[in-house]
Amino acid sequence: MNPMLNIAIRAARKAGNVIAKGYEQAPSDIEVAQKGANDFVTAIDKAAEQAIIEVIRKSYPDHAIVGEESGILAGENADVQWVIDPLDGTTNFVKRLPHFAVSIAIRVKGRTEVGVVYDPIRNELFTAVRGEGAKLNEFRLRVDNERRDLQGAVLGTGFPFKTAKHIPAHLNMLESLMNSGVADFRRTGSAALDLAYVASNRLDGFFEIGLKPWDCAAGDLIIREAGGLVCNFVGGTDYLKSGNVVAGNARVVKAILNGLQPTLTDDLKA
Repeated sequence: MNPMLNIAIRAARKAGNVIAKGYEQAPSDIEVAQKGANDFVTAIDKAAEQAIIEVIRKSYPDHAIVGEESGILAGENADVQWVIDPLDGTTNFVKRLPHFAVSIAIRVKGRTEVGVVYDPIRNELFTAVRGEGAKLNEFRLRVDNERRDLQGAVLGTGFPFKTAKHIPAHLNMLESLMNSGVADFRRTGSAALDLAYVASNRLDGFFEIGLKPWDCAAGDLIIREAGGLVCNFVGGTDYLKSGNVVAGNARVVKAILNGLQPTLTDDLKA
C-alpha cells in the first residue's frame, strides 16, 4: 500500500471514531458555533481535525496541512500538502442526519496523489491513488460508461446557501437540467460523499457552485481514478480554485455542461 495512503486511512479512521462517539451524545451536549451565514462548526469538527493532524504530524512532521478549521499549517516540505475536512456535512451531524464524512487529500507539487473519503456511520472507505485506481473498501470502482445522456439520470448537487447571490443561477440550473431529461436530484449535504457516490454509480453525476478545496479534492481524485471526469462549468480544470464543479462519466459531464451554459452568469464562467 502507498505509505501516504496508509497514513491517510489511519487518520480518517481516527477522526471517524471521534465523530461516531460524538454522534452518540445528546445534541444539547455538543458545542455548536456559527462561522458565517448558514455555516456551523462543532467541537467534534475541531476534535476530529486535531486527531487527523496528530496522525499526520507523527509520520510526516515536515508536510504542510490545510484544514477547514485550522487553516494553513506550514511545513518545511511545502511541496506536500494535506487538504483535510474533518467533518464534511456538519449541519447533518448537528441535525442527527447520519450522512457525513471525513475527507483527506494529499497534493504533491500541486497535483492530488491520494484521496480518502470515510463515512464513519456506514464504515465505508473510498480511496484512490493517482494511477492506481479507486476503491470502496476493497472493491474496485469504475464509473458506468453505458449512460450516454441525462435521460433518467439522478444528479447530486448542493445549494449555494452561503452565497445567496448564486441562488437564482442555481435554480435556473435545476430547471434547465430537468428540461434536459434529468429524472431527479439529490441534495445530501456532503459534497465529499456526493463525489464518492458518483465514482460508485450511486449518482450519475454531480454539480455544485463554490466548493472549497477540502470539500472536493479527495472526491475529485476518486472520480478520476474510477474513470470519470471532473471540470468547472465551462469544461476547464481550475475547479479546485473556483469551486464550481461538474463530475460524471464523459458523456454525462458533456450533457450537464450543455444544460448549464444558458444559465451561467459571468462570474460562474471564470
